[in-house]
Amino acid sequence: MKVAVVGYGYWGPNLVRNFSWLEGVDVKYVCDLDRSRLDKVSSLFPNVSITTTEYQQILDDPEVDAIAIATPVNSHFQLSEAALQAGKHLLIEKPMTDTVESANRLVELAKEKDRVLMVDHTFLYTGAVRKIKELVDAGKIGEIYYFDSVRVNLGLFQNDVNVIWDLAPHDLSIMTYVIDKKPVSVSAVGVSHVKDGLENIAYLTVFYEDTTFAHFHMNWLSPIKVRQIMIGGSKKMVVYNDMENTEKIKVYDSGVETKPGSKDELYQTLVQYRTGDMYAPKLDQTEALRTECRHFIDCIVKGIRPISDGEFGVQIVKMLAAAQASIEQQGKKIRLDSL
Repeated sequence: MKVAVVGYGYWGPNLVRNFSWLEGVDVKYVCDLDRSRLDKVSSLFPNVSITTTEYQQILDDPEVDAIAIATPVNSHFQLSEAALQAGKHLLIEKPMTDTVESANRLVELAKEKDRVLMVDHTFLYTGAVRKIKELVDAGKIGEIYYFDSVRVNLGLFQNDVNVIWDLAPHDLSIMTYVIDKKPVSVSAVGVSHVKDGLENIAYLTVFYEDTTFAHFHMNWLSPIKVRQIMIGGSKKMVVYNDMENTEKIKVYDSGVETKPGSKDELYQTLVQYRTGDMYAPKLDQTEALRTECRHFIDCIVKGIRPISDGEFGVQIVKMLAAAQASIEQQGKKIRLDSL
């Protein structure tokens, strides 16, 4: 299968490397507008047949089966629409697009052309997130009470998207994958500490129809780098610390149990705390992007529906768009079905 990678900036080289190492896959093209970037390709990846600044050259090549797009989000829709119109299978870097309307259009077009459309939400393919999903689906965590995420660091300030569009897609995708419920509304607040700049710190809350609750903290101005998720359930609690080298996932047999008080305490509720053992499950150490690229190829060859398909990508874009609308209205709760 012949693949083209479009965009050779930060993420593009990782895509080229992982597709190049897959058996039965040939990276025929690498495309970028910056010729100086393309000059590095041949020395690092001699297997790549052609480097080009002309995207149309890839679209016109009938040998190209699939295109992976790793360009700024504001270019995703135009490039993706052209790829699908040309009959190419498509992998798009997250977030899928910068508007809900354009994301929905790509889903419709992929169905019309019978092409695989997959969004590059790489964290879903990590051993850690797959283990959390396994624990949740097996009922070992119990009913999910909350999902609490912190993703902060010092920089890098983006010039085209704010901190929510930059950092939140990671954890929103993990939440959407792990919690088998549809969120109903989003609220967010954020501020910019750079004159006329984009929001560099933000807090986002996702609401469900029941008492399940998700909260996200994103910050480009943190003195330390934190990548942590806590998931609280009725049976167990999970802490996912992506900065850990060995024990990224820790499962705690901790929680609370409530029961009515005695007759003399009719209006009281007794709360009992449960503190048990902690264990760190063994995780698959395969590089997430390798697993994702293999999954993309398998979806094309075997007709499998991608884990992070177009509909999944639309859900993430909806929450991002709702968060942006909420910030602009001082934290007003925005219903997702209104978008």
